[in-house]
Order: sequence, then C-alpha cells, then structure tokens
Amino acid sequence: MASASNKILYTPLAESDPEVKNIIDKETWRQLNGLELIASENLTSLAVMEANGSILTNKYSEGLPGARYYGGNEYVDELENLCRERALKAFNLDPGQMGFAALTALIQPQDRLMGLGLPDGGHLTHGYYTAKKKMTASSIYFQSFPYAITPESNLIDYAALAAQAKIFKPRLIICGASAYPRDWDYAELKKTAEKEGAWLLCDMAHTSGLIAAQELNSPFDYCDVVTTTTHKTLRGPRAGLIFFRKDLENAKDLEKRVNDAVFPACQGGPHNNTIAAVATALRQVADPSFKAYAKQVVANARTLASSLMEHGYKLQTGGTDNHLVLWDLRPLGLTGSKVEKVCDLMGITINKNAVSGDASAQVPGGIRLGTSALTSRNMTEADIKVVADFLHRSVQLSLLLQKEAGTKMLKDFVRVSTRQEEGKQGFTQVKQLRDEVRAFASKWPLPGVDTTDFKKPAGIEED
Repeated sequence: MASASNKILYTPLAESDPEVKNIIDKETWRQLNGLELIASENLTSLAVMEANGSILTNKYSEGLPGARYYGGNEYVDELENLCRERALKAFNLDPGQMGFAALTALIQPQDRLMGLGLPDGGHLTHGYYTAKKKMTASSIYFQSFPYAITPESNLIDYAALAAQAKIFKPRLIICGASAYPRDWDYAELKKTAEKEGAWLLCDMAHTSGLIAAQELNSPFDYCDVVTTTTHKTLRGPRAGLIFFRKDLENAKDLEKRVNDAVFPACQGGPHNNTIAAVATALRQVADPSFKAYAKQVVANARTLASSLMEHGYKLQTGGTDNHLVLWDLRPLGLTGSKVEKVCDLMGITINKNAVSGDASAQVPGGIRLGTSALTSRNMTEADIKVVADFLHRSVQLSLLLQKEAGTKMLKDFVRVSTRQEEGKQGFTQVKQLRDEVRAFASKWPLPGVDTTDFKKPAGIEED
C-alpha cells in the first residue's frame, strides 16, 4: 500500500498528467491519420517501446561494463554487453576485427577534415559552414573542406575528391550523407584516405538498416570508424552506435581513444532504458523478416522516384538506390518551404531540403522524401503510387496557391492556404485533398500502438 506522499508514483499517466497524455494522444492521432515521408524518421516496434519505457530508467551507470562509478550495475553490464554483441552480429562483424563503443577520438582541434557538402546531400555535422558562420562543432573546432557531386550526373566525383584531398591534406575523410540517394564506393574512398594518411569515417545513420540487410554496400571492410543512429532504417529508439577497427597497427590506441571520446569527454550517465531498446531493435534486425522489410523499403523508394519522374518532375541523380528521394522543385518556381507547408496541412509529413546548386541552404529548392515509415505500415509499390499521386497533386496545388497569393512571400502563401478568400479555390482544394489523405492513411496499422478503439483526442482541429 503506497503512502499518501508516494501515491503519485503508482498513478497512471492519464490520471497523473492528463495534459501530457492528451498531447501524446494528439501525436498518435497525427501519425495514424497522416503519411510519414521524412527520410530520417521511422516507426519503431511495440517491443522497443516497452524496453525504452522500462524500469531501467531508474539506474545510474556512469563508466563502462566492469568499471562503473556506481554499484548495483551487474544487470546493466549484462545488458550493455548483450547490446554490443548484437550490434556486431547485425552487421556480420568479427569481434576480433571490429570494436563497438568520432571525431574527437580521431583528430585534434584545428585538424583538417573533408565531408560531402550540405547542398550536395551531406550533413551539417560533416564540416558545413557558410561565408558568415561556422554551423556546427565539426567546422568550429576543425578546418573543413567540402567535396561535391558533379553538376551533370549529381553523383559523387571520386576523382575530384582525390585531387582535392591531395591538396588539402585532411586528417579525416567522412563519407555518408543525409540526402544522397545513391550508394557509396568505399573502396575508392579508402584508396584516397590511405594515399593522404587520413582516417576514413563512415556516417551510415540513414542507411544502416539497409546495409545490415545487405541491400547496400558495406563500409566495414574499408572504414576505420563507422557511426550510425538507430532510429532511421534500423527502426530502433533514438540513439547511436560507434564501431571501430581492432585489427589495425594502432588498434589498441584507437579503441582507447574512441572509448575516452564517448566517456568522459562527451557523455556521462548512459540511458540504460535506451540501451535496452537498442538491443531489442538489433535482435529484430537479425530476424529474416527485417531483410524482407529493407528490400521493400528500397523497392518502394524506387517506385516513388519513377512515379514522380513519370509526372515530369526532376529528381537529383535521376532516381535512388536507397530509401530516399531528393526532389528538385526549382524548375517549377517553387521552394521546398511552400510544398512542405501545403503537405503539412494535408497530413503528409515531408521536409524541405537543399539541392545541388542552391544559392543558400537556408532557402532550399527541394524536398526530401523517404519510404521507411510507410513501409513499416505495410505499404508496397501499389500503395506508394497512390502516395506519389497525392504528392503530385500537392505540388500542383502549391502552384495554384502561389498564384492566388499574388506574391512569392511565404506569409502570403500560408494565408491563402489556410483561409477562404473570395474568388479563390486553393483553400477548398487543400481541405478536399486533406480528407482524401486522411481516409487513405487511417486504413494502415500504426506499429507499437493499438488503435482499434482509439478516439479522436480533445484539441484536434479538423473540419
């Protein structure tokens, strides 16, 4: 029997904090009735959610297995070691060759690094900067120089990269991207890194699930360090993994540097509940059904790309090898911000994204699309064609709304998108298309949630 002072510890969320419960319910409603096309998002499993919400959140475990700063960590050690084993198994790695734990491990402040430029599909954390501002720690604390894709094919120019590296002399070369729809030639990158005496780091955050399922080339035979998040194509919780080679001449030094870079340099107390959720997700990756899932993700992305091109739209690289599609809207005279806004109003979640040749990444000329989440809701190629048609109609509607706005200002575009004005049809068409999207999306299951008797929560504004 709980004492009066501790009664709140045994009270369910709906009773203890109905306000937060209502917000969670509204987000559940949004996901159930919408189409999730953000390439960096996915829908995790019931088992992962259970692990992430477990009693493990109570335990403090600063340090490493067998070397903690707190007692009572025998089961946390068991869990973390299990997670390490599963991480290596998920990518078919030999524990004698690869360890499991970044920039601070590999290079010193003001050392040089090269990464794919942001408008060409790279990530902010790979050294991106503008003429006026260094955007992240990777450009603030290190000297960075971007490599690029070719204007003609939009593919990475490995020969130009090698020539740039010969001049720039980087200490680290980063491969991996956030908006590059093609596979990577890790062998060619390794040749360049070895010639220049540079470390080679792969950030496979977006594609790790596809790599684990052998749908894409593996970086592990070529890269010194491999990093990934776990919530994208791996379909786990929001976390990260670091792998490093143990079969190099300086392997012991690298292992210590990576471990020290994680703790104590950058992190303190691990989130043990999240480690449990990662371990559970990695067990699911080893199941044959995950390989089928990854294959379907790629098939769906290729169907999405071909469907959009059949409508006459321009895609960066002219297609995809992975889970994402990068759509260039500039030939239409539209910005990514406007199409993102219209899609949001209709329950289609996408994100604006820079495309190669953009004058500024702050005013992106494209949108990025991904098929991981829709595939997790059991959609296949025929269903993706329906989604592609929704996107086509959204873009055509954006053109109408831009015309009705009378200016190219985003605030005027939003005005005509969200309220009826005399003699204008765009707002009515937004509502019509929103109803169609909702009817289509709500048919599909939502992983991790029983929506059988789920009712519309208070505070949802719908017509």
